[in-house]
Amino acid sequence: MRIFSTLLMLLFLNLGLSQDYSKELFVQNNDTLPYRMLLPKDYSPLKQYPMIVFLHGSGERGRDNEAQLVHGDWLFKTTDFKNNYPAIVIFPQCAKNKFWANRSALKSDHNGSYHFEGTLTQNTILDQLESLIEQLENTLSVNKKKIYIGGLSMGGMGTFEMVARNPTKFAAAFPICGGTNVRFASLMKDTPFWIFHGEADTVVPVTYSKEIYEALKALDAEVELTLYPEAGHDSWNNVFKEPGLMPWVFKHSR
Repeated sequence: MRIFSTLLMLLFLNLGLSQDYSKELFVQNNDTLPYRMLLPKDYSPLKQYPMIVFLHGSGERGRDNEAQLVHGDWLFKTTDFKNNYPAIVIFPQCAKNKFWANRSALKSDHNGSYHFEGTLTQNTILDQLESLIEQLENTLSVNKKKIYIGGLSMGGMGTFEMVARNPTKFAAAFPICGGTNVRFASLMKDTPFWIFHGEADTVVPVTYSKEIYEALKALDAEVELTLYPEAGHDSWNNVFKEPGLMPWVFKHSR
């Protein structure tokens, strides 16, 4: 077992030196969760690193272990990020028949309307994701006080729900153009949030971000809301250019 662990760490070290996302598979209960992993420059098993989990939108679902990198992967490969924020970055991929959050959608001609469940009912993909995070904590040099989560659209919804399901796990969260049931605010109030949304979003109404922001604010939670007046559903393009995002994320610790 000790030899296997050593070989595993050497493998991770080699992957880190490649400075690209490795393709990984997490298998549990005869089901597979694909994910991509980026290790920090000069990764060492003798150090501890923060970990960021980023959840993609519904359009990137599948099992190709590629599509989840369409939006945002470049941000974590920049020289600035690698030099100033050495961290383990994880991009899991949700299957096409699953969803990062429990919700139903009622579409109209000009806007989206969502019903978010008021209870944290079973969600197999989130169960898998929780198990993956736990496995990575145990096999990599993860600083368990500095685990962060963010995501866009469906992934923004999943970001809220993952925090609600794990109220003491994440050091900070940054959901983009997402939403959740305001009943979960009491479960999320101890996790710092920076919420983003485009005010011209016709896919996921900005109302959802405004409502959960107000609910968290009423509980004296640490929460910020940034709205982009001209941005539509692709407000993640604005977010990825926010110079203060990574400094805000990494200043937080459990």
